Amino acid sequence: MRQRLTIILTFVVIIALLVILNTLTYVKDEEGNDLELAPNRSTYHSGPTGTRALHDFLNESGYKVMRWRETTVKLLSDSGKKVGTFVVIGDTKLPFTGDDAEAVQEWVATGGRFVLIDRQINRELVANYDGWTITAREAALPTLDTNPGDVSQMTEKVTALKPLQPTVLTRSIESVMPSRFAARLSIAHDSEEDSGEDADEFDNETPEWPSVSPAPVVHIANGDGALLVDYSLGDGKIVILSDPYIVSNGGIRLNDNLQLALNAVAGGDGLIAFDEYHQGKGISQNAFASYFAGTPALALAAQVMLLVLLILWTNARRFGRPLPLPHVDRRSSLEFVASMAELQERARAFDLAIENIYTRTRRVLARHAGVDYNSPRSEIAARIALRSTIDRNRLETLMRQCEDAINGQPINWRQSVDLVRRLREVERDLGLRMRSREVRQAAENI
Repeated sequence: MRQRLTIILTFVVIIALLVILNTLTYVKDEEGNDLELAPNRSTYHSGPTGTRALHDFLNESGYKVMRWRETTVKLLSDSGKKVGTFVVIGDTKLPFTGDDAEAVQEWVATGGRFVLIDRQINRELVANYDGWTITAREAALPTLDTNPGDVSQMTEKVTALKPLQPTVLTRSIESVMPSRFAARLSIAHDSEEDSGEDADEFDNETPEWPSVSPAPVVHIANGDGALLVDYSLGDGKIVILSDPYIVSNGGIRLNDNLQLALNAVAGGDGLIAFDEYHQGKGISQNAFASYFAGTPALALAAQVMLLVLLILWTNARRFGRPLPLPHVDRRSSLEFVASMAELQERARAFDLAIENIYTRTRRVLARHAGVDYNSPRSEIAARIALRSTIDRNRLETLMRQCEDAINGQPINWRQSVDLVRRLREVERDLGLRMRSREVRQAAENI
C-alpha cells in the first residue's frame, strides 16, 4: 500500500508540474496575433478583426440572434424556417461546398435574406441572375505590418462615403467610414440574352421568380465603385457589403458604421443567424477542441496522455535483475498466543499449557537460586527458601505437581489454572519478572 501511495503521489506531482509549466509558458497575446492579412471574423472573437461587438450589441438590443454552427444545408430543414437573415462575414476558414452554396440560394429563393460581407465575391454563393453580374475589385491588400486595431492606419487617405439615395439600407446614415482595403463592386448586364429568338422565347415563358426587378440596387458608392448593393432573388433578397472592417470590432464605432451594420443585418424579420460553421466553430468540427483552442488545455491533455501511455508501456517491464518480494508476517504475537490458547483449550492439552509456563518459571528460579537449570527441584527450592520467605516444602510441592502434570498425570482446567496462579504468586513474591531481553526473545520464538 505504501508503494502504491508513492506512485500515486508521484503521478500527482508530475501533473501539477505540467500544469504550472504550461501556465507559465502560455502567453495570451490575442491582439498581437490578430492580423488584417489573416483575420478572424467569428462572432466569438473579441479582437479587432472579430465581430463579437456586433453580435453582443444585437443581442442586448433585443434582436433575436444566434450562432449558426451547422452546415447551410440545414437551412432547408425545419430549424432553417425560423431563420430570417443569414450572415456570412469575411473569408471563412472552411470553404463553401457546392451543396452549401446551392442550399443558401434555394433558401433565399423561398423568402430568406442573405447578407454577404466580404471583399471578394463568392461566385457559388452569389451566382449571376437574369444576366446581372456583380464583381469585386480590391483597392489594396493588407500586409503583415497592417494593424487592424490602428484606426488611422486602417483608414489612411480614406474619405467617408455618403448614401446615394434614401433607402431602407441607408436609413439614419449620413456617412460611413470603410477601410483602405475595401473592395469596390461593379455591376454589369449581359445584353446578348435580350436579343433574337431568346428574347421572344423569354417573353412567352412564365418567369421562374416573382415579378420583382432583378437589377441590383446601389445604396452607397463613390467614383471607384459601389460599397453596398442588394438585389432580389426569388422571394428573398441578397445584400452585399464589400468591406468587413465596417462591422468588425475595430471599425464598427466609426461614423455611422454601426447603423449601416444594423440596417444590413437586422433589416429583415425573423431570427438573425451568423455563420460560425464555416468559421471553424461547427458542431461537427470538433467543438470541444475548438472551445479550448488557444489555451494550454490541449497541450496539457496531450502531455497527460503521453504520460499515461508511458506508464502503461513500462508496466510490468523489468529494468534490472529480479528481486524477491519481502516477506512480511502480518500476524501479531498476541494473535498467535490467542490462537494457541484456543487450540490447547479445545484439545484439552492442559499439560502443554503448564509446560510452556513452568519451563520459563523454572529457568528464572534456577537463575535466582544460582544453580543450573537441570538441578534437582529440592536443591532449587532449598536455595530459594534461604534467600526469601517462601516455604521450601510448599515450593517443592508446587514444582513436583507441575512436573507430574507435564509427564502425563491427569489434570483438569481448574487444576491447571490453580497451578499457573500459584506460579505467578511465587514470581511476584520473589520479584521475578521477565527482563526486556527475555521478552524480545520470547516474542521472536513465538
